[in-house]
Amino acid sequence: MKKPNHFLILTILLALLCWHTNVYAQGLDKQQILSQRKASNEALRKFDEELNASFSTEDAFITTGAGTLIAGKEALSAYLKSQTGPRMYWVRTPNEVLVNPKTQLAWETGTWKGYVEGSEEAVVGGKYSAQWTKKSGTWLIQSQLFVTLENLP
Repeated sequence: MKKPNHFLILTILLALLCWHTNVYAQGLDKQQILSQRKASNEALRKFDEELNASFSTEDAFITTGAGTLIAGKEALSAYLKSQTGPRMYWVRTPNEVLVNPKTQLAWETGTWKGYVEGSEEAVVGGKYSAQWTKKSGTWLIQSQLFVTLENLP
């Protein structure tokens, strides 16, 4: 009878342990991102721009649904203050979050809807994607792209 190769068995066990740890970590990272997104949506609903800004990096890029490119938190604050008409808030609903644990980057994609203050009926909406980074130890939005689309389901 052939003796078991202890090195091979140990290698397989270590590989399985690494795989399990990686899968668990990705799931944890995904949950952290979804939690950050939920908190960001709540901040927007309450018109708390300062709290909402805390979910982004200082140099975050945003492309609005109309195609305006905004670079950085200060520029975003100025853009929001320059808007006229009724106050609006936006809700982003993630459909997918993918995490790359090696680069500490993540991809989020989903749909967004815009609401006029006091209304529960969306007046605008579309698709969005976001890039997240965990370089600071906390998942933060590094860039977001919004596209306004008609007739969303």
